[in-house]
Amino acid sequence: MKRILTALILILAVFALIFFGQLWMITLAAAIVAELATYEYLKLAAVGAESHGAQLRIPIWWMALGTALAFVVTLPNFPVEAQLPVLSAITLALFAWNGFRAPLIQVLPDTAQGLFGLIWIAYPLTLIPLLWKKEDGPALVVFLMVCVWAGDIAALYIGRAFGKHKLAPRLSPGKTWEGSIASIIGSILAAALVVWIGDLLTIRGNLLLHITEPLWQTLILAGILNIAAQLGDLLESAVKRGAGVKDSGTMLPGHGGILDRIDALLLATPVLWFVLLLKDTFSLGRF
Repeated sequence: MKRILTALILILAVFALIFFGQLWMITLAAAIVAELATYEYLKLAAVGAESHGAQLRIPIWWMALGTALAFVVTLPNFPVEAQLPVLSAITLALFAWNGFRAPLIQVLPDTAQGLFGLIWIAYPLTLIPLLWKKEDGPALVVFLMVCVWAGDIAALYIGRAFGKHKLAPRLSPGKTWEGSIASIIGSILAAALVVWIGDLLTIRGNLLLHITEPLWQTLILAGILNIAAQLGDLLESAVKRGAGVKDSGTMLPGHGGILDRIDALLLATPVLWFVLLLKDTFSLGRF
């Protein structure tokens, strides 16, 4: 019950932001989630370093500042080209910090882990407000969230009930091929439901969930996003297993940590962004 209540509250909060929020609200919410998730990441990385007899030297202030700057440069007043120079500058700052404070053998690993935290967590979440402010942005974000959530739910319940063949036992012993296949089907069915609801709303003059691309493209995209989401989930499991922990944290009752809940989104979001770039580049039409 605790898990269900937490999930319902989070889902309602996300949909309220998507449909009734402003761009600054979406950006602020994504930034807060990113700050909390990168904090959990630092703890995981520190535990992993300690298990190998080392000490991680990535200051919390640096990770918090780097995450905040990743969102600042996505604001309308900043050009898209500013993202890479800012990321380079804060990485070099960490490099210099570690160079003068850490044992020489730890300078490169610590700097690399800091950069990875920003690329893995902060950057994908900066794409959420960028997606939202696109044409048909709310429909895009809803489609993304529904595909990820539906796949996760289908994998959980079908995998538990019928799963027999392990998917990746070294990374996540509980995941099965049956659950994985059910996850893909669940995302595709959920995508079809979003299209159907969007069409009903469009008939009544409400374009909030309007999707213009052919249905077959939408269903293929749902399958691609699901595969990316499952891979994101497995990769976070690899990080946790490397650190020897079950959950990334305890911030969400019944769900573990923030990172546990957004791991699938961290890979699915950049994949959706890349697909949209391809559609624009080759004039394949709008979403």
